[in-house]
Amino acid sequence: MRTEFFYSIVFALGSVACVHAQNYPAKPIRVIDGYPPGGGTDIVARTIAPKFLESQGQTWIIDSRAGAQGIIGAEIAAKSPPDGYTLLMYTTNFTIHPSIYKALPYDFLQAFAPVTQTSSVPMILIVHPSVPARSVKELLAEARLKPGRINYASSGFGGITHMAGELLNTLANVKMTHIPYKGGAPSVAATLGGETDLTFAATPVGIPHIRSGRVHALAVSSARRSTAIPSLPTLEEAGVPGYDVTNEYGVMAPAGTPRAVVLKLQQEIARILNLPDVKERLMGIGAEPVGSTPERFGEHLKSEVAKWEKVIRANRIEMQQW
Repeated sequence: MRTEFFYSIVFALGSVACVHAQNYPAKPIRVIDGYPPGGGTDIVARTIAPKFLESQGQTWIIDSRAGAQGIIGAEIAAKSPPDGYTLLMYTTNFTIHPSIYKALPYDFLQAFAPVTQTSSVPMILIVHPSVPARSVKELLAEARLKPGRINYASSGFGGITHMAGELLNTLANVKMTHIPYKGGAPSVAATLGGETDLTFAATPVGIPHIRSGRVHALAVSSARRSTAIPSLPTLEEAGVPGYDVTNEYGVMAPAGTPRAVVLKLQQEIARILNLPDVKERLMGIGAEPVGSTPERFGEHLKSEVAKWEKVIRANRIEMQQW
């Protein structure tokens, strides 16, 4: 009797989940973005939203909850009901936070259900014209001769551009000095103005300045060349084996969201990312569409957390209170 009762409960719960998935979405979906409007996550979410409305009949309400490198928005999402009606826009910064911030209000790998990686955005290593180096090899040679003298700007402590510089320090065995700024735009402006020697600029931000001659581009940060600037070598091609940093975007849901709902979201988002006009728009800003499965996205997140933990330990970066 007990066994029969157990299986009847399991069957009932499975039936409820199935019905929920079939009826999903039955109302607008709140998509939390932990960064200001106009940034990469915001652009990707607003590119997907109208296509989702066309096919599913429900809107994506983009809810910007900027602050604390995205942690404020992530906490809200983590504590939301796991019913598929609250989602979080993911960025690579979230895989850095567990190793660099004390007492996060959530366990990143446990608090969220991966849905899909939407896109990957390489960065460009740019230097001010006053820097004599015109190649990565020349830059690293200069950095080895003068440890700490070459500096790089970042969008802030613990962000992807900060870690991009620290990974270069680690893999190339050099010591460049980190200069944090309050955002990506100020960090690029600092290099444009000669306040800093170099920075890692998002592809859509860096390309106009490269074309104008205000900065020199040495390499892209990703493992593959960027389709937006294919003539530029990767850092690995330029002599830094194993270097691979991209600012990735994706969609996550609170842990416990029904698997059927997660799969429905992934399949629909992947379909949208493959639409010609969506691909054109994303690639126009240097974002390469992905649309990975939840399983593949989840494994990737684990590997990214492990990668950044090693970089942070190797460079003895002290943890901060978020």
